[in-house]
Amino acid sequence: MPAPTHTRLRPATRAAIDSRLPWWALALPTLAFIALLALIMNPSDAHAATADRAITHLIERVQQLITR
Repeated sequence: MPAPTHTRLRPATRAAIDSRLPWWALALPTLAFIALLALIMNPSDAHAATADRAITHLIERVQQLITR
């Protein structure tokens, strides 16, 4: 014999749920991704962007490994 089911009189509300992100939670990772992508796509400009040649060399090596 099945048990009787009870229906709600009022629909459930979404009272205290706030799932919005602050603006920087999307903007900063996007800017970082674009900056790194620009360095990988054109490593010759990396010399002007930074004085550290080790980072430039690393980016060039990663690009060579990807394009092979």
